[in-house]
Amino acid sequence: MSKYRKYKDLLRDIPLFPDVFTNGITRNLAHPKKSLMGLYTKRNMEKYNNVMIKNVVKLCQIQAHHAVLEVGFGPGLGLQEAFKYLTEPGGRLFGLDVSEYMQKVAQKRLGPQLASGRVHLLQGSVECIPLPDHCIDGVFHSNCHLYWPDMATATAELLRVMRPGARMLATCDLGFLRHGVEQGFFKGVTVEPEPYMQALKAVGFLGVSMEDLMDEGKSFQVIYATSPPPSTTETQNS
Repeated sequence: MSKYRKYKDLLRDIPLFPDVFTNGITRNLAHPKKSLMGLYTKRNMEKYNNVMIKNVVKLCQIQAHHAVLEVGFGPGLGLQEAFKYLTEPGGRLFGLDVSEYMQKVAQKRLGPQLASGRVHLLQGSVECIPLPDHCIDGVFHSNCHLYWPDMATATAELLRVMRPGARMLATCDLGFLRHGVEQGFFKGVTVEPEPYMQALKAVGFLGVSMEDLMDEGKSFQVIYATSPPPSTTETQNS
């Protein structure tokens, strides 16, 4: 047994942590650094986000020829899962993350996929996505939106890069996040989904809704949104 398995999930089992720890972990969840806390954060992402990531990728309805974007790809588990669906040469996968450390972690994990030339890692902010307009067929992210400093700009940018009628899905574990707040984590972060969902609606996303799901004994939430279909004028001119 790995020496790490013998340690229980500290966030669930310890009632209260000192600020130096909670603030450090929260900062590293938002922007992981190459440090002891960054390493701890990476290992927790790999361990606890896996079920949510598999589900959000599946629900994204990725087709073999699609161009797909993951925002906040972290250690690269979601990109690894999504690539399995892109079986045609025209399929493209883009990952966006602000963290230089996560870029290096994902590069190591995704060596064969990157070598194919169909996976592209982008370093930057969701408020300024380095992609052209209307080029993405599907977007997904997991436990990510709560760290975006400018929700209105971020959601507008996502809508800009998505093709008409494209799907976007986000997953989060509200029970876990709320418990974290009680223990002193996530200071300055809004873990509730309503501001994100309201921002999606405000910039023009349709069908914004949330669903409770469970898989492999883990409960979590999925937020759905769709970019508007082409307008009548656009359809007539195409």
